[in-house]
Amino acid sequence: MTTETTAPSRWAHQLITRVRAADAARPWLWDGALTAFWTIGALVDASGGWRNVARDPSLPAGLVVVLSLALSLPLYARRRRPTTVLAVMAVAAFVSEASGAFLQAAYLQVLPLFHIALTRPPRRLLWAFVLLMVPVVTGALRFDGAAWHIHVTSALWAYLAVALVGITVRSRRDHTASLVDRARRLEVERDQEVRLAAGAERARIAREMHDIIGHNLSVITGLADGGRYAAAKSPERAAQALDAIGATSRQALDELRRLLGVLSAPDDAPAAARAPQPTLADLESLLEGVRKAGLPVVSELPAPLPPLPPGAQLTVYRVVQESLTNTLKHAGPGATAAVRLVVEEDAVLVTVSDTGTPSATAGQGRGLTGMRERAALYDGTLDCGPLPSGAGWQVRLRIPTASAPVSAPEDSRP
Repeated sequence: MTTETTAPSRWAHQLITRVRAADAARPWLWDGALTAFWTIGALVDASGGWRNVARDPSLPAGLVVVLSLALSLPLYARRRRPTTVLAVMAVAAFVSEASGAFLQAAYLQVLPLFHIALTRPPRRLLWAFVLLMVPVVTGALRFDGAAWHIHVTSALWAYLAVALVGITVRSRRDHTASLVDRARRLEVERDQEVRLAAGAERARIAREMHDIIGHNLSVITGLADGGRYAAAKSPERAAQALDAIGATSRQALDELRRLLGVLSAPDDAPAAARAPQPTLADLESLLEGVRKAGLPVVSELPAPLPPLPPGAQLTVYRVVQESLTNTLKHAGPGATAAVRLVVEEDAVLVTVSDTGTPSATAGQGRGLTGMRERAALYDGTLDCGPLPSGAGWQVRLRIPTASAPVSAPEDSRP
């Protein structure tokens, strides 16, 4: 039953679609065929049938033929210039009604009327009805006497019906066009959201890669330099430096594997597999690795550590990591560093300072930009600059205790 009822409708829809496509490709073909059809019909009526409804059957045949052509040939331009076509046909209709011919071809005026209702502003319909009704009223008053209103009423209802059909088709077409336009806008918005999300994802990956690789390579460089100087005097210390280099390298590889593993994990992966690492509990091992690289670090960490959200803990860790990495790179020989974490009433304050000499490019690198982005993600603030004494550099991070991501959730990333 379902197939029997839907197959004809599907066939009709396909047929209509093909007809519309053919008409859009060759509009002159359809316009010419329709005009030819109605012109032949008008001339057939002009051969003698017009006398059946005429009020004056004695009119010259030549006049009837001219009027019939004037009421049919303009139809070729009805879609491009419906108002002009209707005006030309209305003149012929007026002569037909006023002379008593009452040609039925006058009803072909409904075709340009339909296109006026379909494509032109509504006010054009008022002028169209004036053009249509003047000939009808003229003929009715001249030839129908007391029954004039019958002729006028029937013509008026016919024209109103055609106008309403045109308005209905126009409303449905505009509604469909509105839906299509809305769908296109939604598609564009979705594409923009995808691009923005991809850009944010690339920025997060860049931050993680910068922090992991930059810090660990700086530590390895420091260890390698120290091992080179110790090799001649203390082989044991050189061996310790090599062991530390190996441990740091393995740690970097582990973090990179974890990062790549989370990036490739499906959306429905367990939360534990996507949990960010490291956390505040890993700060001590971070500081120990920096000390082994040759930078003396003094730390002041509270016990117990504050219960920040996982993503905020990652932010604190990365800021401390990046700050100490910059100290290793730029502070110069003999510098020392201090890391201090203080729990305030509604926030956690992290301060990383060193005693080195700030370089000319301090504060201009990608690492500090990444730290600021991390802090802003959790509604925090980050300030950095030389110490008031002029000797040394300080990074100051403040994150609210009840911090939550203000954009894409960082706590679902490594």
